[in-house]
Amino acid sequence: MIIRVLMTRKVPKLTGGMDVALLPTLSEMLIELRAMADRQPGYISGETLRNIDDPNEYLVISTWKSVEAWGWWFRNEERAELEGKVDALLGSSTVYKVFSYN
Repeated sequence: MIIRVLMTRKVPKLTGGMDVALLPTLSEMLIELRAMADRQPGYISGETLRNIDDPNEYLVISTWKSVEAWGWWFRNEERAELEGKVDALLGSSTVYKVFSYN
């Protein structure tokens, strides 16, 4: 059963707006995560979106062939290490929600 995983991340705000200095590093990390996922069995596709009403919020949508394939990826130590660096950079944890087609 094909599933979709929605991951949300918030870029911390500084006085006067978003900390734009974080964006290049964040972007590089997200590109690396996507490249790693692309090599994972069961990965179908992914996209990264930025909230129009709240530009500090990012949504990543990934599509997987099964919840098991997603689980293997989620437990991947290399992925977890890089995700930890993303979360440390942002100062908050990535929020995951897994959805199936009805």
